[in-house]
Amino acid sequence: MQHLSKLLKTDNSNLAWVLRLSLQGLRTQLQEALKTATPDPGSTACQELLRELDLLLEEAFPQETLSEETVLSSKENSSWEDILEPVTNEFKNELKDELELKQMSEALLSDRELSNYIGDYQFLSTNDSDLWNEMQRLLLRVPEKIAHVWQEQILIDASQIGARKDEQAHLLLPFIRNEHIYPGLIGKIQATGLYLSNQVDFEPRLIVEKRDEELYLLAGVISIYLKFIELDSSLHHALKSVDRFGVRSLNDEREKSKYITALIDRFRRVQTTADNVDPVVALRARLDLDEAIHSLVYLPCADRYSWWGKLQQEARRTLDSVVEKARYAGYYVQIRPLWGTYADVFNWSKDDLQLDIGGVRGEVSACLRVYAKINDEVLPGRVLFRSS
Repeated sequence: MQHLSKLLKTDNSNLAWVLRLSLQGLRTQLQEALKTATPDPGSTACQELLRELDLLLEEAFPQETLSEETVLSSKENSSWEDILEPVTNEFKNELKDELELKQMSEALLSDRELSNYIGDYQFLSTNDSDLWNEMQRLLLRVPEKIAHVWQEQILIDASQIGARKDEQAHLLLPFIRNEHIYPGLIGKIQATGLYLSNQVDFEPRLIVEKRDEELYLLAGVISIYLKFIELDSSLHHALKSVDRFGVRSLNDEREKSKYITALIDRFRRVQTTADNVDPVVALRARLDLDEAIHSLVYLPCADRYSWWGKLQQEARRTLDSVVEKARYAGYYVQIRPLWGTYADVFNWSKDDLQLDIGGVRGEVSACLRVYAKINDEVLPGRVLFRSS
């Protein structure tokens, strides 16, 4: 710490500037991780480290705001008694009105082209770092071509208020490959981005070996899901085995627990049946897991050609090899994802759910379960569709 402090205090030093940005980025990453992490044995040590970083940076740059306590104490006529008082709704609203990114978020919500994909959305963030992530996560549901236009525009607007793209400060999500989802910010606004990394361990409840590429991919998708469930309060589930009568918000802790349990249980079922002598047993397990994966939804539903939609399609394509194994073993197998006009597919599905937002009227918004036929047995699909 002695040498860190000495370098940070060195005037007119590029090295000091680099160290400062690195420490600020580290602090931001740790703060975000603490917000979203499940109970972790390192949480207490992490909080202590954050306090040390705050003290170190405050000592080197006493003129800058470094923490929520410093923000509050810098208000005119404030006192220690004021600092200890709970933050009122009026003060939260005042903070929200002062957000640097507020104008950008309002422009995004006012775009008529986006409204069909995001619905009547309202941002909940009370600081710019969270708002940056909330805007970016919202664009992950939008067709990628439209999303890219908005992502570029938001970066241009951010640069005009003194913030710039940072591709180093990321919250890392486990997956089978490395991939930028969206960048963070540095400068006047500091925010983490999201990055898929093949160097991060999967969800520990999923024990899988790399030798099985398809299972490894599915474990990666489920690991991303479990992280996003903690990050994004807009997620819902429509898994029939958990609740057949509606689309339920995962803000309900009971619904969240039941969905996560079902998702992990179905993955484990796939693992135990992967080498079954009868390939149809493995196929049924994979169809059930595919349904659980596609039953994690937004309202309105994410577009099929959005980042979310493409991730789900990547998982669904793994069904092809299991179908081929069953056919090779002599079974007649047919599967069909259900898309298009609902009137054309409802004979192939069962227990469908009707939506009144998003999508195209009278068309399927999400194919939760594919239609399947194995020899003479029919396994109906299930969809969400927009009312006409």
